[in-house]
Amino acid sequence: MTLFALMGAIEAGLIFGLVAMGVFLSFRVLDFPDLTVDGSFPLGAAIAAVSIMHGIDPYLATLFAAIAGYAAGFVTAQLNVRLNILHLLASILVMMALYSVNLRIMGRPNLPLPASDTVFSPLSGLPIPGYLSMPIALFAIVTLGKFVLDWFLGTEVGLALRATGANPRMAAAQGIDRARMLPLGLGISNAYVAVAGALFAQSQGFADVTMGVGVIIIGLASVIVGETVMSVRTIFLATAAAIVGSVVYRIVIAFALNLDAIGLRAQDLNIVTAVLVVAAIAASRFRKPSLAGLKAASPQKQTS
Repeated sequence: MTLFALMGAIEAGLIFGLVAMGVFLSFRVLDFPDLTVDGSFPLGAAIAAVSIMHGIDPYLATLFAAIAGYAAGFVTAQLNVRLNILHLLASILVMMALYSVNLRIMGRPNLPLPASDTVFSPLSGLPIPGYLSMPIALFAIVTLGKFVLDWFLGTEVGLALRATGANPRMAAAQGIDRARMLPLGLGISNAYVAVAGALFAQSQGFADVTMGVGVIIIGLASVIVGETVMSVRTIFLATAAAIVGSVVYRIVIAFALNLDAIGLRAQDLNIVTAVLVVAAIAASRFRKPSLAGLKAASPQKQTS
């Protein structure tokens, strides 16, 4: 694998590290199978692309993407808690609706971005090799996102959120309102995913309405791989594992697709992903279920 391919895999892994943290929040912390991310990822890309095309500052455009992602997760949660729609069906409905919303926002299926108007544009003036500047910038962004999520989950509201996912009955007995916690949690989860979509569009130079297909699988694969290679006994380690898992996943995929001896091609990406996830799940069976302690023990002890 060439250095260019390796750097590209690391860049993609860092961007999808935000997706992995969002998926970790919904699947692991809230115990909510949320497929909204397949729609909120291109939603963030579409919002950012259209905003930048209209002359809005790229940083502000990325903030708009986060707000739109939060709204998508909020709607999914409301369908579940207010209308009693099954969580999986609620997220599928919002994901389907977002496809049309994204088309409306962009006005066409694919929207190119001017290369000079992105959050990464200032990197061109730095005395750093081009193949290093992007990973360094993305590492800083993802690290900031990680510490913000770690801080939030350690607050009183964050502990209530964790308790809601770990033990809804216990949380209700302590006066924690699931109808308030779930929209908040899913909103934050999809905000992270939408920011990842905005950054991905700006790094690749375009937004596409189909770019969210399979994002939930990538996010789950990253979380599972991260839990396999790292201990997840604390929130700090769990979010770090999600990011590490995303980078490892992308590197393994890039290595497999660039290994001529195997004979794999780009169209084999899905089968490589499936094999990698199965291997990670199989390997995780040999590890102690430390995540159970993270979900069940910590919030109850700290909220009681």
